[in-house]
Amino acid sequence: MSKKEEISFEEAMKKLEEIVQKLEKGDVPLEKAIAYYQEGMNFSKICSDKLNNVQEKMTQIMNEQGEFESFEIQEEE
Repeated sequence: MSKKEEISFEEAMKKLEEIVQKLEKGDVPLEKAIAYYQEGMNFSKICSDKLNNVQEKMTQIMNEQGEFESFEIQEEE
């Protein structure tokens, strides 16, 4: 199991928020800021991948006969 699969969406989001808070302080040395940025991008990708996976699962719904049908999520305008 890869690290991406081991961490939950909530854990990745929390770590991403912690990194953002550190960077927003503005007193981080450049090298450390770059490392935080790269780490944050990794957590952002994990969150994005997990959301896309859930969205793909949500586009199908099981009907009364136990068969999957396409299902579109309608966004509010």
